[in-house]
Amino acid sequence: MVELDLQLATTASVPEAALFQRWCELALRQREGDSELTIRLADEPEARELNRTYRDKDYATNVLSFPADIPDEMLDIPLLGDLVICPAVVEREAAEQGKAPEAHWAHLVIHGCLHLLGYDHLEDEEAEEMEALERELLAELGHPDPYRDDE
Repeated sequence: MVELDLQLATTASVPEAALFQRWCELALRQREGDSELTIRLADEPEARELNRTYRDKDYATNVLSFPADIPDEMLDIPLLGDLVICPAVVEREAAEQGKAPEAHWAHLVIHGCLHLLGYDHLEDEEAEEMEALERELLAELGHPDPYRDDE
């Protein structure tokens, strides 16, 4: 079971909560047992401040992942961590890249969840593994390859 705390800290239009739940469950199904996470939907100033503080990048980004860095034996809950998503950036990117907004939202939620599971894309081999899993999961939802323009 995936327990999702969806926090709306923006006035932007966003997908329904049920879609966020579905995307998280799909991305986290490989994890044994329950999972808890928070997704905060933030406005651009908040997303920019978090990106600047934690990544030294002075702009609002689409998704930030904050894995719970606490040993499992110290918690009574299966806490994975937090995602912060900036709806304005997601919508802008979808339009610029010619992607359906829902497909881009699904991609970014899945991408963020995979980061919470420990996946990364700093090295080419890691990126290939993570992107292949993203493609597979998005295809299950009927969405196209999000990296098709990068190849």
